[in-house]
Amino acid sequence: MAEIVLSAFLTVVFEKLTSEALKKIARSKGIDSELKKLKKTLDQIQDLLNDASQKEVTNEAVKRWLNGLQHLAYDIDDLLDDLATEAIERELTEKSGSTSSKVRKLIPSCCTSFTLNSRMHAKLDDIATRLRELVEAKNNLGLSVIANEKPKVERYEASLIDPSGIVGREYEKNKLLKKLLGDRDEFSSQNFSIVPIVGMGGVGKTTLARMLYDEKEVKDHFKLRAWVCVSDEFNILNISKVIYQSVTGEKKEFEDLNLLQEALKEKLWNQLFLIVLDDVWSESYRDWEKLVGPFFAGSPGSMIIMTTRKEQLLRKLSFSHQDPLQGLTHDDALSLFAQHALGVDNFDTHPTLRPHGELFVKKCDGLPLALITLGRLLRTKTDEEEWKELLDSEIWKLGKRDEIVPALRLSYNDLSATLKLLFAYCSLFPKDYEFDKEELILLWIAEGFLHQPTTNKSKQWLGLEYFEELLSRSFFQ
Repeated sequence: MAEIVLSAFLTVVFEKLTSEALKKIARSKGIDSELKKLKKTLDQIQDLLNDASQKEVTNEAVKRWLNGLQHLAYDIDDLLDDLATEAIERELTEKSGSTSSKVRKLIPSCCTSFTLNSRMHAKLDDIATRLRELVEAKNNLGLSVIANEKPKVERYEASLIDPSGIVGREYEKNKLLKKLLGDRDEFSSQNFSIVPIVGMGGVGKTTLARMLYDEKEVKDHFKLRAWVCVSDEFNILNISKVIYQSVTGEKKEFEDLNLLQEALKEKLWNQLFLIVLDDVWSESYRDWEKLVGPFFAGSPGSMIIMTTRKEQLLRKLSFSHQDPLQGLTHDDALSLFAQHALGVDNFDTHPTLRPHGELFVKKCDGLPLALITLGRLLRTKTDEEEWKELLDSEIWKLGKRDEIVPALRLSYNDLSATLKLLFAYCSLFPKDYEFDKEELILLWIAEGFLHQPTTNKSKQWLGLEYFEELLSRSFFQ
């Protein structure tokens, strides 16, 4: 992932190198030719980042090369900051005239105590030497320039599959529906029951829960419904707030958890409810007891759907034998893959691609998210050789226990440097964070990520295009 930091950092460095104020001070110090050479060499280095980002996955030497380049980029930035400080000081001095001595007192001595002539040349010589070594090392590492031309986003937008077009989960849905809609007399001794959906990441637990939650029979059956993304942090206060807001439609603040749970208990009293706790990671039985306290006020037959990849809490709740959600059957997986890769549910119109599609399905082990992500990546690649190239990628060797990891990595590698940077920025937000498109684009602009001097498009329009492409490739899932 070092190429993300480097790509962003080099963009900043290039902006500084083209600054008129910096050029002026460089000319006055006689180092303008050195800076031009530096920029030219950095251009050559930047062209190698796409190839290096793919090879660092399995090549430790490339990883070290990127790490060395990253440290060098920091040194270059420090040097340019020194120059910029000198440029600012000179500009202030020229404007202030006779008061220049007073101005100089406002600038910290650490910024004015160095002499640029010898020291700056020494720094530049050191940086130039290290850069030459990195450029020469690329030959031994087998690094080369890889064009990163991307298809227009509109191709993705035109090919998006309707989210309701879910493949191969009817059996599981009907089985769980019977549990949710069972005779209320069966639940006379308990106020609520738990319906667990267990399985590995990317197998479709949340999708199955959403199918049940949106089913018309379920909506008609349960008086109150609530959906909560629990995720890594089992925060009882936040979970209770979401449930309260869902069943009441009110955004109300409470002084503490006890008051909130008393209010929730009152709303659930003698009501038939369905609560989905999606993506539960907690294994604490004590936390569970605190959370479900108000649920006992509900009407018998109320249900909690819990999706999780961890079974420890369920075992503590007496679910000793789980029936994990399996990957799709081969035929269903192939159909889902074809939908996203070709826009149809089979390979009848692309018979030469079918053998490769079969191999992709096998590598993805029936995991829907992996199949969808790869399918959307291949939607822009209709050439048989491109499919073969992805099949032969070293990335497939990364994760045999969880095939979704290499599948997502392939899609990640296909992103442009800018999209990788924008995606990495999104990872700073908490898991299950709900992004606001306009707000996120403004944050990207504020961070300086959408600087594109070669286009006349506004930054907002660029941000919208980038957002839609990340969305179309399932990177917000």
